[in-house]
Amino acid sequence: MILISKGDNAMNKNEAKGNVLLFITAVVWGFAFVAQRVGAQIIGSFSFNGIRFALGATALIPLMVRLHYKRSSLPIKSELKKAILPGALLGSVLFIAASLQQIGLKYTTAGNAAFITGMYIILVPVMGIFFKHKLSIKTILSSILALIGLYFLTVSESMAINIGDIYQLVGAIFWAIHILFIDYFVRKHDALKLSIFQFYTCAFLSAIIAFSIETTTINIVYEALVPILYGGLVSVGIGYTLQIVGQRHAKPSHAAIILSMEAIFGVVGGMLLLGEVLSSRGYLGIILMFSGMILSQINFKKKVIST
Repeated sequence: MILISKGDNAMNKNEAKGNVLLFITAVVWGFAFVAQRVGAQIIGSFSFNGIRFALGATALIPLMVRLHYKRSSLPIKSELKKAILPGALLGSVLFIAASLQQIGLKYTTAGNAAFITGMYIILVPVMGIFFKHKLSIKTILSSILALIGLYFLTVSESMAINIGDIYQLVGAIFWAIHILFIDYFVRKHDALKLSIFQFYTCAFLSAIIAFSIETTTINIVYEALVPILYGGLVSVGIGYTLQIVGQRHAKPSHAAIILSMEAIFGVVGGMLLLGEVLSSRGYLGIILMFSGMILSQINFKKKVIST
């Protein structure tokens, strides 16, 4: 007879909940590739990110205030001060990663961008060693399987490296760092407060560069309004917050694999909204990626407490 303690059961439920939230995040971010690709052809990269991250942060303020006073009687200012520095650090890393991704989308295909960005599923467990995270054989195999799936899903047989691909490759390093930093800070600070500070930091840094090197008019913003609204309210406001909340209970290596599913939904979004076609290689990639995700969640160890 196999028994599971209440503590283990609660932990498994929390981890499952975190994984579901991360999967929803992957769906949101996958369709965001379509919005970002359209937006990249209309408005400057830094202007686009500056507006959408500011919009996402502002939309979260009422929810943050409501939840704070629902759970605590302490003044909100004291807790906000604690989240400023970690939020600013997260926002700085996010600024670099998001900027590289948006700029790269001007010069490379969405498929190449999704594949190269997805390199973080390998980088996270490897870089996690420096954060004293254990690297299991199961994690290595599931990460490699998911990465192979990403390759078949997004890259054609005649893949060529260009400047856009290089932007995405460097960006993948910062996406991995961002995931690891979130895993560290979310255990010590409120998720929504971290989200708001990191978004405003990213928006502020993006705005500084935008005012310096880009020309943005009201007409340009209006033309890119739909991508901006999706990128701000849905991708940033909902997506990044679900990521932070989900990673509170999910392992970083598992989070990286689940979040890499955004490539699948990026392809689906491209098919539905941009008329893109998925090849047989793409379907094989989807199967391999889901296999990698499932493998990462299987627990091969059984604890026998009593019989």
